[in-house]
Amino acid sequence: MLSSERQLVSFLGERFSWSAPGVRLGIGDDAAVLAPPGAPIVVSVDASVDGVHFDLGYLTHQDVGYRAFQAAVSDLAAMGAEPLAALSALVLPRQLSSDAIDQLTAGQALASRETGCPVVGGNISRGGELSLTTTVIGRALEPIQRRGARPGEQIWLVGDVGLAAAGLSFLRLQHSRRARGWGSSSGASARLLASEAALAPCVDAWRRPRARLAEGLALVGRASAAIDLSDGLAADARQLADASGVRLVIERERLRAALSPALWVAQAQLRRSALRFALSGGEDYALLATGPSARRPDGAVPIGHVELGRGAFLDEGDRLTLLRGGFDHLKR
Repeated sequence: MLSSERQLVSFLGERFSWSAPGVRLGIGDDAAVLAPPGAPIVVSVDASVDGVHFDLGYLTHQDVGYRAFQAAVSDLAAMGAEPLAALSALVLPRQLSSDAIDQLTAGQALASRETGCPVVGGNISRGGELSLTTTVIGRALEPIQRRGARPGEQIWLVGDVGLAAAGLSFLRLQHSRRARGWGSSSGASARLLASEAALAPCVDAWRRPRARLAEGLALVGRASAAIDLSDGLAADARQLADASGVRLVIERERLRAALSPALWVAQAQLRRSALRFALSGGEDYALLATGPSARRPDGAVPIGHVELGRGAFLDEGDRLTLLRGGFDHLKR
């Protein structure tokens, strides 16, 4: 049993015991000591709070730890940075069991190893709600910023969008159906199981997102600007356009062609627009980048163009529609 802070710190020291070449001193002292080679340091922090960023009705504690860590590291991917180390600050409700803490940190540890980003310290405190705040530190010879997009360049999508939002939508629908007793008959139960199988890629995309570190590194020297898609394609395209002082135009047919086949399955199963999932859904952690067409790397799919002006728009063929929607923490 993890009955004291000292025991928990000792436990976490063992769980996150692996290190990396840029780490001179990890968990166990008042502060970590890093010794990175000569490259600019890239730092970001990301919070994941119960009831805001996750719902334990749809996730295991291991899922929560894993996705919180991957979400933080995704900011490094957008900058074309290589992870160096991470700090994890946990706020633990008193009622959280030792088993739940074990699973939570197991998820963090798994994501830490998968991303090559060792946890070297952090903080633990009691609080009314579970939250994880992850600070990530990386290095990049040429950090990619949001403000470099130029008229005449292409807009590139790296990774899938819309799957996470479709997965969450299905989980909520599934919960509602079961609360109403739907699925109690053998026929309804079979249809529910079929839907679960069909939408498994979407549910997995939401529960276990992946920071696209290799893809971010591939953009270095090629992309003029980039952002990770955490708040939805529409919202993050607006952010990139505003930072660069240009207009981003997403071309509807190109975007449709770039969508995963699994998202079209979700459209049929959920009777909701795949395009809407792609534009307004969040938590995909794909990358949106801009750059000259001649420098587009493999795996980056052109979905639009940059032009003079301001804002982000959807080109529907006969008209431009202002892109709206997406996640906003202060408008929940």
